[in-house]
Amino acid sequence: MAPRVLLNFARFYNSNFDRRPMPTLIITNGVLNSIADAMAQTSMMILHKPTPNSPRPSYDLERTARFAIYGMAMGPLIGRWMRLLEKAIPVKIGQAGAGLGLAKRVAADQLVMAPFGMGLFITSMGVMEGRNWDEIKDKFSAMYMPALIANWKVWPLIQTINFKLMPIQYRVPFQSTCGIAWTLYLSLLNAKADAADEGEKS
Repeated sequence: MAPRVLLNFARFYNSNFDRRPMPTLIITNGVLNSIADAMAQTSMMILHKPTPNSPRPSYDLERTARFAIYGMAMGPLIGRWMRLLEKAIPVKIGQAGAGLGLAKRVAADQLVMAPFGMGLFITSMGVMEGRNWDEIKDKFSAMYMPALIANWKVWPLIQTINFKLMPIQYRVPFQSTCGIAWTLYLSLLNAKADAADEGEKS
C-alpha cells in the first residue's frame, strides 16, 4: 500500500513539475516548512514544564505562517540554484573525475548558498516578526554563527547524497524533506533567540 501511494505521489509530482516547476516548488517547500514548524511547536508544548512564571506555550499559527512564507519564497530560489550548479559544475557519476566534481558542487553549495540562506532566514524572520533593524542585528548576532556551524556539521553529507543520487527535479523536495528536522532546529533556535530577547527587554 505505502509503495503504491509513494509511486502515485511521485507521478503526480513529476507531472506537475514538468508543467509548472516553479509553482510546484513553491507549494512543496511551503508545506514542508509548515510541517517542520508545527513539529517544533508541538515538541515545545509537550516538553515544556509549566511554572508560575513560565506557562505552557500555546500554538502560534502566525509563526507557522511565517515559516510557510519563507519556504515558499526559498523553493524557486533553491531550484534555480540547483540548476546553476548542474550547469556550472557538471558531475557524471561513474566517470573519471566524478568524485572531485561532486566535492566541488557540495563545497559551492555550503560556502555560497548556506551562508546566504542562513542570513536570509534570520533577516526575513525578523522582518516578518515586525522587528526593527537593531533588533534584527541582535538576533543575527545570536543565531547566525551557531546555526551556520551546525549546518556545516550536517548538510555536506545530505547534499552529497542529494547531488549524487537524486535527479534534479527531486533535489529540492529531497533537501526540504531532510530539512524538516533542520527547520525544526532553526525554529527552536529562533524561538530561543526570541525568548532571550524578551528576557533582556523585561
